Amino acid sequence: MNILGIGGVLGDAAAALIQDGKITAAVEESKLTRRAERGRFPEAAIAACLRMGGIEAAQVDYVALARPLPLGSALPMALRAFPSARRVSIDHHAAHAASAYLASPFDHATVITLDAVGDLRCGAKWRGEGNRLTLEEEILYPQSAGELYGRVTELLGLQARADEHRVQWLSATGTPRYADAFGAILNGEKSFEAAEFTGARADIAASMQKALEAYVERLAGNAENVCLAGGVAWNALLVSALENSGRHKGVFAQPAAGNAGTALGAALQVWHDVSSSNARVADGSYALGPSFTMDEIKQTLENCKLRFQIIPAVPDLMASAVRLLMSSRIVAWMQGRMEFGPRALGNRSILASPRDPYSTENLNTFIKHRESSRKFAASVPAEIAAEYFETGANARHLATVGRVRDQYKDQLRGAILSGSLVRVHTVSKEDNPLYWQLLHAFGKESGLPILFNTSFNLFGEPLVCTPRDAVRSFYSSGIDAMVVGNFLLEK
Repeated sequence: MNILGIGGVLGDAAAALIQDGKITAAVEESKLTRRAERGRFPEAAIAACLRMGGIEAAQVDYVALARPLPLGSALPMALRAFPSARRVSIDHHAAHAASAYLASPFDHATVITLDAVGDLRCGAKWRGEGNRLTLEEEILYPQSAGELYGRVTELLGLQARADEHRVQWLSATGTPRYADAFGAILNGEKSFEAAEFTGARADIAASMQKALEAYVERLAGNAENVCLAGGVAWNALLVSALENSGRHKGVFAQPAAGNAGTALGAALQVWHDVSSSNARVADGSYALGPSFTMDEIKQTLENCKLRFQIIPAVPDLMASAVRLLMSSRIVAWMQGRMEFGPRALGNRSILASPRDPYSTENLNTFIKHRESSRKFAASVPAEIAAEYFETGANARHLATVGRVRDQYKDQLRGAILSGSLVRVHTVSKEDNPLYWQLLHAFGKESGLPILFNTSFNLFGEPLVCTPRDAVRSFYSSGIDAMVVGNFLLEK
């Protein structure tokens, strides 16, 4: 059975493919086309999913469409490409809920979906039992946690629906003196316009963050397990607060929590509705995008008339990368399948050594071109992560934050947000064997099996996808070297 999911058509369009109970592919349209086009049918993403699944459009059995869809769109005509497929339309927040719960390890959970607005809803609470979801509470616009966070983002002089993550990290350095006021707004007791906030920017950010955490905890109650999706679920500090509340046994935040994730949620919902299997589909890895062969990479490098070194043996590839990192060089690392979602999990990453005292400054100033206060994730092998950090299970997908242990604070100060707070990325051999191997190789040489990791993208673009995307970003930045497949390029 082949199920094609389509979601996020009004913003962050994506496609996903489930084949006989396995997620074969998932990719965002903007990563392929390198531009965001609202209301556009994700033709490139669909074609990529079918290609990765090894099927043609006529072999698709179900097309699962996550609403909302643009009025008068060309969607019906586009769907004629799937002559054998049954079409299923799924509510926006139902698709969000399915993307979280049906991809989680839990057989029962409270599921919370929060975003700016979708199908008139801006949030909902669901009860998950077995493979079924039941709506328990809906939150209607304009009582929107996502929109309020966006308005605070604008209040702080940033761009709503783009810079909320900057408000989140700013909040780690502030005092939540206005938390009660923001809580009243979230609960519909006060309007945003009637409130006055005159304090420091960090205090306003911290107040919004603290109020959001309290609001979600109220929705979650004493649920044993909690699942999160919708754009608000990208808030790693929120996920950490739930993990550390002491009230919940398990917490799962969908890594592709935004509109793109509804493509996956829609496909998951249809699979569990029509199949006789109760087994969960998701295996946890979000490396679901395109990959490229050695010949394809080589052809791109030669067409760009670049000088490169071929390193066929994996041990030699590791040794070359470690050599560069040990000499304080910043290395772009492109391997295997592109990640689904906004976070680089070791396949489309820019890496730096924590031993380099200037790594954070160099990454921010000469590569990312952003404020110096921004920090980077610390990737560590999962099986030894507890030696260096206190963190939750969502560190697997960079969806939470942790705390660095006191004896390593000085060595990892370049990644610390505030106090001992740090973004932790735990890497298992099963999820990403090559990146896991690199971390161990670096640890053997340096004594610290940790690398600073940020996404391989520039200028507000999505993650690089193709070798050509990688070459463009490499030569448009201060990155020192690039390892793409078995090829090494140095400046």
